[in-house]
Amino acid sequence: MNSDATSSSTHGRLAGRVAWISGATSGIGAAAAELFAREGARVAVIGRRGDLGRALVERIAAAGGAAFAIEADVSREADVQRSIAATVERFGRLDILVNNAGMVEVRDLHEYSAEQWDRVMDVNVKSMFFAFKHAYPHLRAARRGYVVNVGSISSFVGQARTPVYTTSKHAILGLTRSIALDYAAEGVRCNCVCPGITDTPMLWEHLNVRPDPQAALAERLRRVPMGVPLSPLDVAKSILYFSCEDSAGITGTSVTIDCGYLTAAEWQCTGATAFQENL
Repeated sequence: MNSDATSSSTHGRLAGRVAWISGATSGIGAAAAELFAREGARVAVIGRRGDLGRALVERIAAAGGAAFAIEADVSREADVQRSIAATVERFGRLDILVNNAGMVEVRDLHEYSAEQWDRVMDVNVKSMFFAFKHAYPHLRAARRGYVVNVGSISSFVGQARTPVYTTSKHAILGLTRSIALDYAAEGVRCNCVCPGITDTPMLWEHLNVRPDPQAALAERLRRVPMGVPLSPLDVAKSILYFSCEDSAGITGTSVTIDCGYLTAAEWQCTGATAFQENL
């Protein structure tokens, strides 16, 4: 299998576009990379796990898409700059920037060291600054540039024992609005996708600190009207929406994808829901 395949679909909503996706080696980012490739985009898969990135590129190539993997730590400006330069060198342009990389530390605020605080903020927020800074000239040259930042329901509310994560996700929403405001005249639109409980490695990293992770998940889902977690693909579809002209005229806003989690201050499922039938 040639993991550097360069053929791509000539059809689809992203035909002719080039996308850079961080945190793309698993979870939401991987789902977005595969979906974007199916829609005709050429995709740069950015992540710290080079083995996972290369495996994803092989899956995309096997399906007829075009992608290549770049191993990078997005908290480091040099890595981000190098990855964007490599993307443009490989594909000749850059149209779509998806800032999806993120991490969580589960502990009370007084237990954090300064280094732990900085690490979460660097990965979750500063990385977006680095990515936009170095992608901007290419997004401007494309005349229609798309930036999608991945926030969270924690962009709006608190979450137990994740104070730095919650702070970072609130910051992402503010950064999204600032980019949208300052760069609209250059043809750049910037929006934020805010998922709720999503079945990703990060979710299990959070739940695995509990004595019974499965019971902890079931307890959380009882507060979700639809009664189910999101799949990474569910979130990827909204990222796609903000990455093409389906969302023409929309900038500086956010969409919450949470199966109804934030709809009410108090809620508890009293029985099975129709959405649980296929679980």
